[in-house]
Amino acid sequence: MREEGAAPLVAPEGETPIVVLVRPQLPENIGTTARAMANGGLFHLRLVAPREGWPKERAWAAASGADRILDAATVHASVDDAIADCHRVLATCPRPRHVIMPVMTARAAATELRSLRERNLRTALLFGPERAGLEAEDLARADTLVRYPLNPEFSSLNLAQAVMVLAYEWWVAADGTPPVRLQTHKTEVATRGSLENFMGHLVAELDACGFLRNEAKRPGMVRNLRHWFTRGEVTEQELRTLHGVVAELSRGRMRHGRPEPEAPRTPDDD
Repeated sequence: MREEGAAPLVAPEGETPIVVLVRPQLPENIGTTARAMANGGLFHLRLVAPREGWPKERAWAAASGADRILDAATVHASVDDAIADCHRVLATCPRPRHVIMPVMTARAAATELRSLRERNLRTALLFGPERAGLEAEDLARADTLVRYPLNPEFSSLNLAQAVMVLAYEWWVAADGTPPVRLQTHKTEVATRGSLENFMGHLVAELDACGFLRNEAKRPGMVRNLRHWFTRGEVTEQELRTLHGVVAELSRGRMRHGRPEPEAPRTPDDD
């Protein structure tokens, strides 16, 4: 076990897909595969006849802390041995093969894998050697083919990238992260009351300096300003900054002998 610098990776309860690397060629690729698996919440790795044997320190060096996945990896002499305890087997293959079986995208496969997990069925994902991918005999052990809809003019992926695509889809299939959000750090999105308070402050200053002197156009100009600030999610911190800007412009006008309007209360007055 190589615990120093290793991530505290613990597989969740229940079945999660098993990544099976068939005849992987380089230990470094096994290590980067473990790193990709950890990113996507996959924890079980099986190796079928790795070319350079197992274990190899170079794999741990390339895993960036995903040591526990490598520590728990098992070695098998054949695909049949690696998948003997599995209920469903999905195989990834970038090139057309002379097989007849269902074909899924990575996204559809992830949805299917989640459904199988709910039924407590054990699944395996076969990935072939780096140079040529899975052979026909390997594919014959699978019930579903997974193909990635990539650029048809260039769809070459290294082993870890291929695993990462499916690991990512597996993770997001159950992830609740909103597709769009505003990062506000230590502040919050401003309320409509705060926005109206600022608008009162701003309009008072614009009236005092003469910017809104055209009475016919004044309502439309004020509406345009209001739309500008309400269209996005202005934060409380940004409003405090804008209050300061308007107040400073007011002080600058006073230094030139223009009158000071009666400004509304700002949040800092409370």
